[in-house]
Parts: sequence; structure tokens; C-alpha cells
Amino acid sequence: MVMAAWKRAGVCLTAAAVVVGLAGCQDGDDGGGKKAGASAEGQTREEAAEVLQAAFKKTSEAKSSKIRMTIQTSGTAAESGTMEMSGVQGWDPAVMDVTMKGSGFAAAGPGTPEQMRMIMLDGVMYVDMGAEQAAEMDGKRWMKMDFKALADASGDPEVQKQMTGGLENMNQDPAQQLALLLESSSLKHVGPEKVDGVEAQHYKGTLSFEEMVDANTSFDLLSKEERDELVATAEKSGMKGYDTEIWVNEDDLPVKMVVGMTMAQGTMKMTSHFSDYGAKAEVEAPPAGETLDFMQMLKDLESLGAGSAA
Repeated sequence: MVMAAWKRAGVCLTAAAVVVGLAGCQDGDDGGGKKAGASAEGQTREEAAEVLQAAFKKTSEAKSSKIRMTIQTSGTAAESGTMEMSGVQGWDPAVMDVTMKGSGFAAAGPGTPEQMRMIMLDGVMYVDMGAEQAAEMDGKRWMKMDFKALADASGDPEVQKQMTGGLENMNQDPAQQLALLLESSSLKHVGPEKVDGVEAQHYKGTLSFEEMVDANTSFDLLSKEERDELVATAEKSGMKGYDTEIWVNEDDLPVKMVVGMTMAQGTMKMTSHFSDYGAKAEVEAPPAGETLDFMQMLKDLESLGAGSAA
């Protein structure tokens, strides 16, 4: 039972790390502007910014969409591979019901499901661990992770900042990436292209890591010294910045986004496709009888002396 619980925790944290890690790349400031219209070709930077500002406003008002995302990593990092995620997300309030699959779960060991469903609701994430592990855990197939409670329990102000900041960013709407791209001095209009059979206008730009930190409101939690240390660490790691591309359709809504990051140890590329904006995101928490609280499980393991196990 103890080993099953530790394996279950490992898989759950793998999934949570992916979502929380990606969330940090999707935050920004507000914006507002004119509608894109049909005269999108040959735009100046100012005209491109106005289009993206209009898209920001329209996307923020939509409050939900379907999402299909692919995350590709390469290089020397152990997590190199491909992860895929699809489902529905909502913002204001932030909710999510997605299924993930890919090579990133392999590190959690045998018994890991080939795909994993995750639900986020009321600031809590639920991870479906699959039928095999449910059989080992008295039928409880859902792991409940309350990040605010975990942060408070840590007693470490730095951990609290990181976890609550990640929770605030988790499942951000695509409008936030639009706002972030608006901060790029290299923002440019590439031209018209078809995406998933839909006519769209293609925009791109690059932000340095320091520019991203300045634009990302979650980093407001850090002191100036902490921000400077974060930037220095990123630069030391070889991170060049964020290359961002966005395709906006005739309704002023983003239909595709690509975010690329290059570091000394490898690269990461996230490609997202959005559709069905404005449809109500029906997200419900799993039945309580099928749910195991992550914090309670850790307390139980500690009481059994499992916390010191290798």
C-alpha cells in the first residue's frame, strides 16, 4: 500500500508540474484596441499591436474555449519527449478539464496510465490515476491537490510564493499570451495564413527573459533582489528568451499559438490550438468517495515512517 501511494504521488506530481510549469508562460497585462478587420496585410508594428489589443479584449470576454496543445522538449533534459493535452478551459472563473498523454509520464514508473485526465475547479486540481492504481487504493482513483493548502503547510515563504503564483497562472486564458506578445519590441505581422481551415493573420515576436519577468504579473510577488537573481539564473542557464507566434482569425480570436524557449540544455516548444470560444465550460469535481487527498496521504505516509524511504 505504501509503495502504491508513493507511485501514485509521483505520477500526480509529474502531471501537476507540467501544468504549473506551462502556466508561468501565459500571463501578462491588460490591453485594448480596435478590431482587426480585413485590412490586415502590410501592417506596421503599431497596427499589429492594435489588432492584438482588440483580440485581447474579445478573448477575455469569451471566458472559455476548447484547447489542444502539444509540448515538445529536446536536448539533454531527462523529460525530453512529447506531451499532448486536449479538453476545455475556462477563465473568470478558472476551470479546466483536460486529458494528457505522452512520454513525460513514463518517468513515474510501471502502472502509470497511458493518458491522464485532470480537472481544476475552485483552486484545486484533481488527477485521475487510472483503474489499476484505484484497485490498490480502495477504489480512490482521483488524487486531490489543493495547492494553497500545500503552500500554507510548507511554512516556507518562498515555497508559498512559488506555489500560489503557479496556481494564479494555471489555466490562463489565451488573452494573456496576446498581452505578453504586445510587450515585445520585435512584434511584427507575418501575413495571412490558414489554420485548421480558417483564415487567420499571423503575428510573431520575441521577448528576453527579463522582459517576460517585467510583463508577467505573477513575478510581482518577488522582491527586486529575487527578480534580479531569477534573471541572472536564467541567463546563466543559457535561456535566450521566448519566441511567440499567434494566429488571429477574422473574429479577433486566436486560433493558434506557438511558444518556443531555448536553453543551454535543450529546447521546449508549445503549440496550442483554440476553438469553440464562449461555450460554457461544464467542469465538475469527482465524487468525494473516489478522491484521495494528497496532503492527507503524505501525513499518513509520514506516520508510517515512509517519509525517509529512498
